Amino acid sequence: MSHERRVEELERLPRLGGLFVRGAVGSATKRPGGTVRLPEVAYRVAAVDTTGEAAHLAAYQELLGEPSSDVLPAGFLHVLVFPLATAVMVRPDFPLPLLGMVHLRNVARVLRPVRLGERLEVRAWAQDLRGHRRGAQVDLVAEVSVGGELAYRGVSTYLAKGFRAPDASGASAGGDPERPAWQPPMPTARWRLGGGTGRAYGAVSGDQNPIHTSALGAKAFGFPRAIAHGMYTAARALAEVGPARRGDAYEWTVEFFRPVLLPGTVDVAIRPVADVADAPADGGFVYDGWRSGKDTRHFTGTVTPL
Repeated sequence: MSHERRVEELERLPRLGGLFVRGAVGSATKRPGGTVRLPEVAYRVAAVDTTGEAAHLAAYQELLGEPSSDVLPAGFLHVLVFPLATAVMVRPDFPLPLLGMVHLRNVARVLRPVRLGERLEVRAWAQDLRGHRRGAQVDLVAEVSVGGELAYRGVSTYLAKGFRAPDASGASAGGDPERPAWQPPMPTARWRLGGGTGRAYGAVSGDQNPIHTSALGAKAFGFPRAIAHGMYTAARALAEVGPARRGDAYEWTVEFFRPVLLPGTVDVAIRPVADVADAPADGGFVYDGWRSGKDTRHFTGTVTPL
């Protein structure tokens, strides 16, 4: 962590279902207005035993297309630690509402393989509240250590529309610049996602947010029908790069643009960085996903061996 936070110990990783209920209730009390501050606290679970995760891992691997292995891919590690980060977001003193938060991007680094059966220390906290042209954005950080060695670090960035965050000088920050124009590359794959994709990923991730599992739930938030989990699309791209090409240690990034409506068809391009002009890394792979036959971009990201 960049500076000291009060550490609160939890006996076990919480369950997402109860957290979403708390988040829904708490969201009603969190309204835009005034400058917001983050709680200076980190949650810690000292010993997460992964021995019992074998069936969970196998279900994840089958759904996402990861090969059978006792190594936990970054997408599964995200699933494992996401409840602890969510617990931070549903605290009464967390100033932004869980409902309606927009997932902007993720950066995850696997520093050494994490294997089924290892005991993990997991920490999570919120940091870097800052401005965005549409509100306030915040990073939720989750770390996994094995035997005192940092093995995984994931940073998820969210946007709360209409809220205000100070920059370093105390003034309201301007936020991210507008995204440049984009043209679809030649696709390397086509994903046909059925209407049950959100429910299937919800079953392995625990994220049963109704915008992903129900047309009615999605319509309540302005979507014409259910949308795919962003992390499902990113994790599927990570799986298609594959363990052999990403290596034992790697960085995995994703930036989200427009959601994928379900059912839907997504064209995907996974290309070596060397083949991409203005790519954001020196090696590895770049992936993009867009609506089939259109130039509606859904996501982009990188997988870079470390």
